[in-house]
Amino acid sequence: MRMSLVTRIGTWVVAFLIGGVYGVAGTIAHTFTLGWFPLGLVLGIIGCAAFLIAVRLLTLDRWAALGTGLGMMLSTLMFSGTGPGGSVVVPQTDAGVVWTIAVPILVALVVAWPDRLPARNAQ
Repeated sequence: MRMSLVTRIGTWVVAFLIGGVYGVAGTIAHTFTLGWFPLGLVLGIIGCAAFLIAVRLLTLDRWAALGTGLGMMLSTLMFSGTGPGGSVVVPQTDAGVVWTIAVPILVALVVAWPDRLPARNAQ
């Protein structure tokens, strides 16, 4: 069943907005550690990856997954800079660098993944 253009654009906008929410949540939570373990970073990466994969599989549309990823990346970018009061949400630590790089890599992998894998020849 083909979706109309209005439905597709609406899906992209909603995916972008929810991706932004996931990006903000991961950006704020990535600094949480449990002892030596970077729990916030791991959960943020897993959560964003799971949501990207879910959008890609449920909509069967790589553009919706790209919209989700752009929302995640834009929210990470917005909160990575210095705020008007001089506060920084993503400091330049190892976890901050990993979080800033991990989101675009996840988006690229999910969006570039082929639609179908070739079937193996039965012998």
